[in-house]
Amino acid sequence: MSLDSTILAALRAAGTGSVSGAELAQRLGVSRAAIWARIEELRALGYDIAASPHDGYRLVSAPDVLHADDLLARLGKTRVIGRNLHVFRETASTNDSVEKLARDGVREGVVVFAEAQTRGRGRLGRRWVSPPGKGLWFSVLLRPALRPDEVTRLTILAANALVRTLRTHTGLHPEVKWPNDVLLRGRKVAGILTELSAEVDRVQHVVLGIGVDVNLAPHDFPADLRKTATSLRSECGRTCDRAALAVALLRELDRDYERLAAGEFEAIATEWEAACTTLGRDVQIRVGDRRLTGRAEALDPDGALLVRTEHGRLERVTGGDLTLLK
Repeated sequence: MSLDSTILAALRAAGTGSVSGAELAQRLGVSRAAIWARIEELRALGYDIAASPHDGYRLVSAPDVLHADDLLARLGKTRVIGRNLHVFRETASTNDSVEKLARDGVREGVVVFAEAQTRGRGRLGRRWVSPPGKGLWFSVLLRPALRPDEVTRLTILAANALVRTLRTHTGLHPEVKWPNDVLLRGRKVAGILTELSAEVDRVQHVVLGIGVDVNLAPHDFPADLRKTATSLRSECGRTCDRAALAVALLRELDRDYERLAAGEFEAIATEWEAACTTLGRDVQIRVGDRRLTGRAEALDPDGALLVRTEHGRLERVTGGDLTLLK
């Protein structure tokens, strides 16, 4: 951990108490003047840190920003996801940023957040609206021991982690629409974009992109999305702590990724099915130029959707543009 991460972790661990400059200096092996300099830098970033000659430093409040050192301090040790973390003020697409890291041979688990994206995208090349400081826009680099036809498991895993996190932090009841949408009261609040590089029989790497509409107001959405999209703020009636939500979500993703590696996908899929609004419904799925109509019955062991067509055949679908039929 960096100096700033260690300082912030100590201040947060103290709660409403204080930490002396001498204690911090001894712990980090630096001078008290160096600690003071880092405290001043953190104040410049918006952290309200009180200082007392007798008691030391106390964290009063933190700004509504995503700061890599603070996220790492709050996250603590993870198995894979989040052990390395970057935050950009703005980028074209976090998926593109992580793809570049993947090509450079960076090990899995690195996470890239952006406060804003200029060319954020969802599935099928659709634009993802990513206004500054309003949501969580991030991507994770993974190198799973999966075949290409098993990568759908990662989308299931991510949706599962999203549902648990949003339920715990908001008290709301999110639902999953296959393959990659998380909904609140029928409106999309989060989406998942999984992109991979693979050979015939093995995955080289996967970029798992996630977007969560946290504190967007209705006017932040384009007019054509206002009836189909929503945000946590709109549903909760209050502003949500983006950094706390980011940390909780990374922990849940790391937990389920460990479960996947341990061969527990069936248990993950069972949890996913309990939150899914697609299963048991009549659906139409557009895959390229083909349209498939039938009833969504279940997931198969690889995470693909099993659809019973109007002709009675059971078809396996790994992706597509799904519409729920009334």
